[in-house]
Amino acid sequence: MAYPDMPSAAGVRRHAVAGAPLLCDAREHGLVGDGAANDQPALAALVDRLGDAYAADGRARIIYCPPGVYSMRDSGTVWRTGVSLVGAGPGATRFVLSNAGNRADPSPLAFYTTLQHGADRDRHLADCTFADFEIDGSGVASADYNPLAKGLGLQYVVRGVFRNLYIHHTAATGLGCDFLQDCLIDGVLVVGCGRLDNGTEMGGAGIGVGIGGWGSVERFNIVNCSAVANATNGIFLELQEVGQLRPRGVRIIGCHTQGNRFGISDWGANGLIVSACTMTGNLEAGFHVSAKGTTHTAGRGGILTDCVIDGNLRDGVSIGNTPGPYTIRGNRISGNGRYGYHQRDLGGCEEAVAEEIVIESNDFYGNSADAIRIDRPIRDAIVVGNRIRNNGRQWAPAMSGHGDSVRYTEKSVVDRRATWPNDGHRGKVVHVGERIAVVAANDDTELTLAPIRPDSPSGWSGATPAPGTPYELPGGPPVRAGIAINAAVDSATIRGNRIWDNKQPSTQNHGLWITAQGSCVDCRVEDNDLAGNADSAIRMDTPPVGGRWERNHGDDDWT
Repeated sequence: MAYPDMPSAAGVRRHAVAGAPLLCDAREHGLVGDGAANDQPALAALVDRLGDAYAADGRARIIYCPPGVYSMRDSGTVWRTGVSLVGAGPGATRFVLSNAGNRADPSPLAFYTTLQHGADRDRHLADCTFADFEIDGSGVASADYNPLAKGLGLQYVVRGVFRNLYIHHTAATGLGCDFLQDCLIDGVLVVGCGRLDNGTEMGGAGIGVGIGGWGSVERFNIVNCSAVANATNGIFLELQEVGQLRPRGVRIIGCHTQGNRFGISDWGANGLIVSACTMTGNLEAGFHVSAKGTTHTAGRGGILTDCVIDGNLRDGVSIGNTPGPYTIRGNRISGNGRYGYHQRDLGGCEEAVAEEIVIESNDFYGNSADAIRIDRPIRDAIVVGNRIRNNGRQWAPAMSGHGDSVRYTEKSVVDRRATWPNDGHRGKVVHVGERIAVVAANDDTELTLAPIRPDSPSGWSGATPAPGTPYELPGGPPVRAGIAINAAVDSATIRGNRIWDNKQPSTQNHGLWITAQGSCVDCRVEDNDLAGNADSAIRMDTPPVGGRWERNHGDDDWT
């Protein structure tokens, strides 16, 4: 016979600990929700009470916060395992963070970390859900940037769920949770997070997940999320400790990133899958792989597939500092302000040759410079089956103007006398004295400017210029190719690509260009259709060495 107050075989009591219900209405436990009273002490006390109950009977608890504005002032709440926080939906249940009475405290809504609380694999949080509420971080400030000034900042979480959250204008990362196992981040909207990050500090992202705490496999998904105008990354993964294994098991699916510095970044995963996402209007790149993180380790073995990567201010896909492999397959990569795909040399750590980069079956068009640009040595790359057309759109010559036809707003330059080609200046830097701005788009008389930083109301590096002040626009790059090889490329396969320009005027000068700094050794360049570019199919500033160059359709005059 089992007694009611004894644990079951699974370690869970039949009945909850007395006085600690499984579902708690926060209003019945000291929280007011009127926007005036400080509800943080009552929330912290309730979390501790329910956490103690979970430790005693093994039964998870839920705190339900009815519609209201819950002021969380001057302190963060240390979270407990087995405790969930659920609201009535974003906009209905709002947690407003502030620290005016204690500027030294970063005041996240909930946190549990290794450094502050001893979190690790054995002392992790389990069975916690955060769902259906809003976090407003606009009231948190400090003299110096503090990466702990997040909306949610938890480490070592097992079976955690983060669903239908709206997190905005936090001082640091919005949802910044590390070392997730069997977790789900679903339907989270993060906007304007990283307010106090100058773009070079740690964190400052919309959704930032530290990885490497559980060994070679960390199982979690980020799905159906949107990240808009966050200071650094919209969504990023970062290996946290030097020497940790780069984990497999992470997927980012169906997400939207817009107006961040970087859209989605891989700073240390192994085999990250990014699928069916949209990355648009980001100020540096849509998708970014590099060793910029704290451990200076880039991702590798990842797959980027079935995404729309469009209208980013510089590069669509930026790959740097990874030894490879990496696969870019089946994406639309269009309308970006510099290159569609950029194999970059970022300097610093991991400068070895990148191996086994695959660029397959993508649709490249309308990018401002080269569609595919190789600026870092690669070996055994595969570039097959891509459609590459109508790139090199940044072709407009240098321009200047002043006087009564010229006026400025925070995000535009208008010259009524101009006859600019549509998007011919996209991606350029316009100079007005010592002030600069970057052109996001243009028509015949107006330049639309990108914000100087995410969530900024202005595109100018200084005050908005006065009407009539002279401006200068540089010329575009003189050579713009479908594929530009500007570094050592060894044993690559470039096969079955269709590379052409059917716009008027035609702006993609060449299908394939090997620059004076580039080289192509023992490569197989076969069965490509290079007919229809503005100047010639192939330009060889450095002749290839060895390999096979066969059955490439188009102009055979190499210049």
